[in-house]
Amino acid sequence: MTNELKPRSGRDFWVAPHFGRFFEDFFPSDWKGSAPRALRPAMDVEEDENHITVKTELAGVPKDDVNITIEDGVLTITGEKRSDRETKDKNYHLVERSFGAFHRSLTLPSGVDADKAAATFEDGVLKIEIPKSEAAKPKKLEIK
Repeated sequence: MTNELKPRSGRDFWVAPHFGRFFEDFFPSDWKGSAPRALRPAMDVEEDENHITVKTELAGVPKDDVNITIEDGVLTITGEKRSDRETKDKNYHLVERSFGAFHRSLTLPSGVDADKAAATFEDGVLKIEIPKSEAAKPKKLEIK
């Protein structure tokens, strides 16, 4: 096998043949040399003795385009980040922002009270607080 660099068809950069395959295998099948179409918003999950808190970065997504469900112990966040690009009479030199539908699911631990979950959306961050049921909260025993 040779390690020579050769041009990839339809692209304006040079890659070693095995290195280019790495990127083709890593990104979704609809990746065509630009940003990946599959969005995966960053998520933090925190727990304290009273709540499970999920924070998801959704910059540029209107809250009306976000759906949250909790079903059978699974929290699911879906939505769509829509493109605001106008291509008419413009030449783009750098395009890094991704647009499209997203879907994140998270299995919740047992002992949460999904009926009392609450969501807020501020400064592009979706925050979901799911309280723990009384049975799931830690108990402090006194020694007699």
